Amino acid sequence: MDLTKMVMHTMNLPDLEEIKDILQTDFDDLWNFEIFKEELGNTNSKYLVLRYENEIVCFGGIKIVLDEATLMNIVTKKNKRHQGFAKFVLNELLTIAEEENCSSMTLEVRENNLPAIHLYEQFGFEEVGRRKNYYKNGDTAILMTCKLDA
Repeated sequence: MDLTKMVMHTMNLPDLEEIKDILQTDFDDLWNFEIFKEELGNTNSKYLVLRYENEIVCFGGIKIVLDEATLMNIVTKKNKRHQGFAKFVLNELLTIAEEENCSSMTLEVRENNLPAIHLYEQFGFEEVGRRKNYYKNGDTAILMTCKLDA
């Protein structure tokens, strides 16, 4: 991966419009365009886009309430996964949370999403609970948290 070909910035509406037609197919069937559009307008939400060779390959966001950040999502384009893009986005989201004086970050991840769980563990996240039948298909969510240096 050539780091000189990567650019990360705050997600804006033109970014969202750019991926609108491929959100569900090339990323994941998690949220639709309208939900992301609402999130971009929420002052408590911070979303980032990572471009590689000018293509959006990964994005993620957090929501900050009081002194806690929640990782709302982080997703890499399906044909760009396992190349380390999510690490860059997660690292920057953690930095933003610390700059916003958050004491911790929490998240929910499907129990069968082992690549994501391993990524989160690399950044110091630990399992703190589970929610059975949390997702539409009945999958269990693992709750994870990470202490921050706020």
